[in-house]
Amino acid sequence: MQSPADILRDLWTSIGGDRAALGRVRLTGEESQIPSSFRVAVAGQTTIAAAGLAAAEIWRLRSGETQDVSVDMRHAVAECRSERYLRLDDKPPPPAWDAIAGVYKTGDNRFVRCHTNFPHHRDAVCNVLGCEPERDKVQAALMQWKGEDFETAAYAAGGVVALMRSYDEWSALPQARALAELPLVSIEKIGEAPPKPWPQGLSNGDRPLSGLRVLDLSRVIAGPVAGRTLAAHGADVLLVSGPELPAIPWLTIDTGRGKLTTLVELKSEAGRAQLRELLKGADIFSQGYRPRALAALGFAPEDAANINPGIVYVTLSAYGHAGPWAERRGFDSLVQTTTGFNHAEGQAAGIDGPKELPAQMLDHATGYLMAFGAMMAKARQAREGGSWHVRVSLAQTGRWLWKLGRLDGGLDTPDLTGEAVHAAFIESVPSGFGTLKAVRHSALLSTTPARWSRPAMPLGSHPPQWPARN
Repeated sequence: MQSPADILRDLWTSIGGDRAALGRVRLTGEESQIPSSFRVAVAGQTTIAAAGLAAAEIWRLRSGETQDVSVDMRHAVAECRSERYLRLDDKPPPPAWDAIAGVYKTGDNRFVRCHTNFPHHRDAVCNVLGCEPERDKVQAALMQWKGEDFETAAYAAGGVVALMRSYDEWSALPQARALAELPLVSIEKIGEAPPKPWPQGLSNGDRPLSGLRVLDLSRVIAGPVAGRTLAAHGADVLLVSGPELPAIPWLTIDTGRGKLTTLVELKSEAGRAQLRELLKGADIFSQGYRPRALAALGFAPEDAANINPGIVYVTLSAYGHAGPWAERRGFDSLVQTTTGFNHAEGQAAGIDGPKELPAQMLDHATGYLMAFGAMMAKARQAREGGSWHVRVSLAQTGRWLWKLGRLDGGLDTPDLTGEAVHAAFIESVPSGFGTLKAVRHSALLSTTPARWSRPAMPLGSHPPQWPARN
């Protein structure tokens, strides 16, 4: 199996990173850190390191100074489970899942996973099944269905569910074959534009992305983690949500550190005009909406490049931008289920049924890859000009994780306890919700330490406008 350093090298050079920079990175820690037959700890460490190294390279481009980057594997794993270690006024998180979310058996002796944390997704499942939102009633109804038929019907009704497949079953699908033709992180030029100079006037205490503006249109984990990472390296990140969009409060708090947050109603022309004005002043536009949803509102990548030539547009999808599932909604837990991870972990554990990875690693790793891609594309824009489109997907990150290899006996690893994390990696900070105890960023930069200079705030706490550049 490849070493963490080799994995990082391949990540870094895959989208044009200078090999010489790799000599300034130090990766510490040993596998495995948490119980899994997959190399989840290395996946977290190397994606965080790639983003940290990209930030260090931007600092070199802006200041002429090099700096070192170090990432400890245990700290990285803790950050990739940051939502479970968050404490608000010393209180732990509430239950993470809706009452009927989770795994069920179907009439053909298959397993399906339902993701019902948002009310409209729960309603879609219950409407298809014709039952009340109670676990025993959902299970009874599913015994009348074949697993794949239910998956198809639920998606058609606007739900998000997944049939548990083995890796071989997944690999035989046209969607898996489509992913095999795509890179892990795709960066494509989508328009002409002159190079945009870096914001001027770096001063003491600045960080690599100081003065850069990021529009963050994302929810749940991967997209918000990308925005949180860019904020940690100094960007002005404005999280844009809708007044009626459902959210998961605990995740909003955890991933909201370092960000401004505003509400814009994109269903109205006035709201779309507000977003266009924000876009004109942005350097990076990062979005994780359902495929084509923003395009229908006039904010496709090409639209953004016309509104603001020189933009870096970052797109997150569940299953990739090519293939028959390119339009399919999805979350980490569902992608784990349908692409073989849950089946493989269950087999490794000797159980009949799915077993989840011990972290939402597809989400977190993809979030760091989004930030990595955004920074590398921004550096390319400053050098060459152009508008650029960065694309990542949960399923493609899963494909990469699978190819890192398996760990014999990995499931025997003792889990990382909350006590150990809180003793080593937690900082206490004020917020708009109360006092937070939360995981510090795990990429340590020697000259420009990562930090969040803005507190997490309730959604909509700020006006829809950019702060003045220094």
